[in-house]
Amino acid sequence: MKLGPTRKTVIVKEYILDVGKIQVFEDYMVALFDEGATLTLERAYQLIGISEIHFRGKNYGIINLRRNSIAVEPIIYTYLRELENLKAFAIVSTKDVDMHNFNIEKMFYKKAMKFFIDSKNAIAWVKRRVKQ
Repeated sequence: MKLGPTRKTVIVKEYILDVGKIQVFEDYMVALFDEGATLTLERAYQLIGISEIHFRGKNYGIINLRRNSIAVEPIIYTYLRELENLKAFAIVSTKDVDMHNFNIEKMFYKKAMKFFIDSKNAIAWVKRRVKQ
């Protein structure tokens, strides 16, 4: 059986913020925040600004890789859920505390949001949601 060429995942742009970094791909963003970072409304506006630059009029998803312990102000989800073209929000972690926090966070977001322990599964889910 002959397989066609595989598409390599390419980072379109990387942003270094004071609380971590954002990597922008073709149809999703990956957020990796520093240890002890607090995701405030101001930080949410930074994410929204980045998404407006790269995804204006185009469906996309966000993947939050939670390798570090962070704090999230739940109010940010009321703003993120207003973004019509944001079709998927995935959180990736192996920590129990993040799973517990996810259950609280999704009550505020109220859109397609899922928890994963593996980033490959998160990427696949986000890509499916974006294409729907």
